[in-house]
Amino acid sequence: MLPALESGEETLVGGQAVMEGVMMRAPHSYCVAVRQPDGRIVTQEMPIGRMSERYKIYKYPVLRGIGTLYQAMKLGIGALRFSANVALEEQLKSKSPEPQPAAEPSRIGMAASLLLPIAFFIFMYKFVPLWIVTRLQTHYPALAGRVAFNAADGVIRIAIFLGFLYLVSRWKDMRRIWEYHGAEHKVVFNFESGQPVTVENAQRFTTFHPRCGTSFLLVVMVISMVVYILVPVDGFAAKFAARIVLLPLIVGISYELIRYAARRRGSFLAALTAPGLWLQRITTKPPADDQTEVAIRALEGAMALEQRQGGELVIA
Repeated sequence: MLPALESGEETLVGGQAVMEGVMMRAPHSYCVAVRQPDGRIVTQEMPIGRMSERYKIYKYPVLRGIGTLYQAMKLGIGALRFSANVALEEQLKSKSPEPQPAAEPSRIGMAASLLLPIAFFIFMYKFVPLWIVTRLQTHYPALAGRVAFNAADGVIRIAIFLGFLYLVSRWKDMRRIWEYHGAEHKVVFNFESGQPVTVENAQRFTTFHPRCGTSFLLVVMVISMVVYILVPVDGFAAKFAARIVLLPLIVGISYELIRYAARRRGSFLAALTAPGLWLQRITTKPPADDQTEVAIRALEGAMALEQRQGGELVIA
C-alpha cells in the first residue's frame, strides 16, 4: 500500500505484507512485525524522514509521487529482508544451538535490490509490449496509427500483468502473503475509521483498499496509454526511450490520482480506480485473527515511535 500522503493535514499509514508478517509506516516511523514458528512476534522499528522534508522538491504535486514511490520501494525491500532473515535464523537455530551473526547488507546489494525490480519492470512492461506491437504492425497496417498502436501496446501490457499475477496466485506459498496483505488493509481501514484498532474491529473491514500498490500499478498502465498517445515519436528506439524517460511523470500523475481517490472515494476519478480494487480479489485474502494481530502489532510499533518523535497523529 502506498505510504503516508505527503501533506501536513494528513497522516495516513501505509504498509506491505512480508514473509509471515506485515510492515507498517507512518510519516516518520517504520515497523515490521513477523510471527515466528513458536508464536512469538518479533519487530524491527526505525525512524524515517519524509522525502518532502529531506528534499523540498518532493513537496510539489507529481514530484511527490516519485519520491514517495522510491522510499516505499526501499523500505519494502528492507522489510522483506528482515522477514527473510527471521525465517533463516529459525532454520539455523534448528540445526545449530549457537547464535549465527546476521549479515549486514552492502551498498552494492541494496542498490541491486532497488535496480533489479526496476529493470525487470522496464523490460517486461515497456520493452516486451512495444516489441510485440511493432512486430504485429508489419502484419496489421491498422496498428500504424498512434492511437491504435499505443492502445494495443497498453492492452498487451495489462494482459502480461494480469497473467503474471495469475501465475503467482497459483503458487500455494503465496496465499500466506495474500492473507497478510489482507490483514494489512483491514488494519489500515480500522485505523482510518477512528475506531479502536483491535482484531475484532479490523476483521469487520474489507481487504480492498484504494491506495494498494496493486491498484497503483494498474493505474500506471492505464495512464501510460494516454501519455504515449500524446507523445509524437516514431521508431522503436525512440518509442522505447520515451517510455523510460516518461516513467517518472507517469508515476507522479498516477500517484496524484490514487491520492485523490483515497480522499474522495465517491468522486468520478475515484471510480477510475475501481479496476484496481477488483484486482485485489487476487492479491488479498481474508486473514486469520493471528495474522491480523501481527498487522496491528506493526501499526502500534510505527505509531508509538511516531509519537515518541513528536509526530502529529491526525487521521484524514
